[in-house]
Amino acid sequence: MSGGHVNLPVVLTTAIGGGYSDAAQHSQCLYGTFAHMPGIKVVVPSNAYDAKGLMIQAIRDDNPVMFMYHKGIMGLPWMAYFEGSSNAVPEEAYAIPFGQAKIIREGEDLTIVTISQMVQKAVLAANELAEQGIHAEVIDLRTLVPMDTETVLKSVRKTGRLLIADEDYLGFGLTGEISALVAENLDTIRLKSPIKRLAVPNVPIPYSRPLEQFVIPQVANIVLAAQQLLLQKIAHAVSA
Repeated sequence: MSGGHVNLPVVLTTAIGGGYSDAAQHSQCLYGTFAHMPGIKVVVPSNAYDAKGLMIQAIRDDNPVMFMYHKGIMGLPWMAYFEGSSNAVPEEAYAIPFGQAKIIREGEDLTIVTISQMVQKAVLAANELAEQGIHAEVIDLRTLVPMDTETVLKSVRKTGRLLIADEDYLGFGLTGEISALVAENLDTIRLKSPIKRLAVPNVPIPYSRPLEQFVIPQVANIVLAAQQLLLQKIAHAVSA
């Protein structure tokens, strides 16, 4: 609004995510809401190392930054943890540039794009898929705004299959944005199967633990979705 004449070096931090029966009041992942607003950078780390590096980068930025971290990587004793969220963090200062996604695991059969604690679920799913001979490439976006679109497109060009897994809502969120990105670049991408999306259905997060686990995508959901992507190619070949 100021034409670049006023800096706003403000970092707003907030916890996100469910998984501990805190109902609809405290369990959403609303990064899509803020990513929708032009001018706000949105940072969503998936592990301790990235959290420090991205926070330092956020503090040094002269623009408003929303820094959203999942409760499952905060060290809260009542939260379930996944391998990879806790890792070594150097004492010295270091910054991780915004807009640089990280390939957590390389693969050639399908691409899984995700963020936040869903990264750990995707890695566990990829490990299980590898035992079945399916090699998934897992991408941690790290930041929604700016978004590293080139890493996503390069991976999908290689694998030809895309699965987006998200703990935010399915409607008007990350899964739709990534799907649109790939669809708009189909002149350079040959998809072998239709894009598949996993996210929370458009309902309030339930208090009931079984219902909460049902609406939030889990490792088994990612495995099944990946298997379906591979099977769709076979079905199309048979019908052809």
